[in-house]
Amino acid sequence: MSGIDALKDVLQETGRSLKGYARRLFMARVVEDVFDGVAYRAQEELGWNRETISKGLHELRSGVECVDGRRGCTGRKPAEAHLPNLLVDIRDLLDSQSQTDARFRNQRLYTRMTAAEVRRQLENAKGYRNDELPSEETLRCKLNMLGYYPVRVQKTQVKKRSEKPTPSSSRSNASATKSRGLTTSC
Repeated sequence: MSGIDALKDVLQETGRSLKGYARRLFMARVVEDVFDGVAYRAQEELGWNRETISKGLHELRSGVECVDGRRGCTGRKPAEAHLPNLLVDIRDLLDSQSQTDARFRNQRLYTRMTAAEVRRQLENAKGYRNDELPSEETLRCKLNMLGYYPVRVQKTQVKKRSEKPTPSSSRSNASATKSRGLTTSC
């Protein structure tokens, strides 16, 4: 590996390790010193973004940091920020409908209400409008965050008590044939 290739690798690695203003300032200083202020040449040689270099050159010459769009952006606010009583209302609805694990193996609260049903109940019982409520997926996440886990309730199955065969069962046909004394021959 030649000295120029090694220098390129060091510059690229250093550029990747820095972030934001420090990275742009580093790129701009390299472009000013090595490439005579021509961003296009640095793009060709080092693979850096020319627009980032131009922004860094502007910051280097003016001495003022350009605030990019990601700085200060805190992201989307949670549903509780828009609806401060949402979690309290969800808890009010689900406390009467929930039960703990029957074997007491964990602290989870199981409920029969799905997120869609919680959404309907919030509209009907608590007076929320449809357009202001979060989606079912968001409500499902809120339910899990509060410790409620919707589970399906298994339908009960009727257990037969009598051993007496029914007329349509195969056991009853075989026993009826034997009891009548019918024989078949082929």
